[in-house]
Amino acid sequence: MIAGFSITSLLLILLAGIGAGFVGYAVGASSLVSYPALLAFGIPPVLANASNTVGVVGTGIGGVMGARKELKGQAVRSITYVVIGAFGGVAGAFLLLKLDPSVFEFAAPVLILLSSLIIAINPRGRMQAKQAAADATAQLKHIEATEATEATEATEATDAAKRATTPTAPHRPPEQLVQPMSQDSWWVWLGVAAVAIYSGYFGAGAGTLALAVLDAAKIGPFHKINALKTLIGTGANISASVVFIIQGAVDWPAAIMLCIGCFIGGYIAPPITRKIPANIMRAAAVIAGIILTINLGLKTY
Repeated sequence: MIAGFSITSLLLILLAGIGAGFVGYAVGASSLVSYPALLAFGIPPVLANASNTVGVVGTGIGGVMGARKELKGQAVRSITYVVIGAFGGVAGAFLLLKLDPSVFEFAAPVLILLSSLIIAINPRGRMQAKQAAADATAQLKHIEATEATEATEATEATDAAKRATTPTAPHRPPEQLVQPMSQDSWWVWLGVAAVAIYSGYFGAGAGTLALAVLDAAKIGPFHKINALKTLIGTGANISASVVFIIQGAVDWPAAIMLCIGCFIGGYIAPPITRKIPANIMRAAAVIAGIILTINLGLKTY
């Protein structure tokens, strides 16, 4: 036994973490796996939620490190989002710890159902499709412009000779940029702050919520705002984890095993999920969320 857990229980939490990391990469809903797994081992809801937040910190850090290319040139906005996320995470963590535990037990089924509905609506998938269409249109325009330019140059003998001996460099569409922060609407900051507080309090589906806010504000292309939303959640999870640790609200054996599992699951997910239709992954997460909502609802209400 280790701190009240058998070796078998710790290995099962590790496996749950692998599943959570996998699902988190595939559909952005890791807490729909990790949180109920901790509950299943008899960890009280508030303690389970705090331990879950600590456990998934590694996922956010890894995502930010992997998105260095997308975040290049966005230092000010990146720092701003991390700071907002950190303050929101602290606020959400204190709400979790200071409110009566029954409040969270009552809210948890509702929050999980909300997360499931967000995944079902799939704003991320629609944004990816919209971005792909925009990229294809931009590429087509550049191809047409390139062909027109080459046709004009072909009438000049010197340029024709030059092209015959020198390969033409491929034309690429210009990089799409994130709009200046000065152009952001006032409600964007309220939305980002609300997502950060939610991340510290519960967190399931927070990434999708952040992505929806940033896309509604037309801040930039999908791959840019997808990286930015990771910063909000990372800042919130780290600061919330600090609060939980200081307050002694973390079950360390469970949190450590969960963190290791999340890292493994997130690492192995990309090559596997390429072979699984996204709709199947999303449907599985939604069904799991609804089942969990019903199960917790029956126990709570």
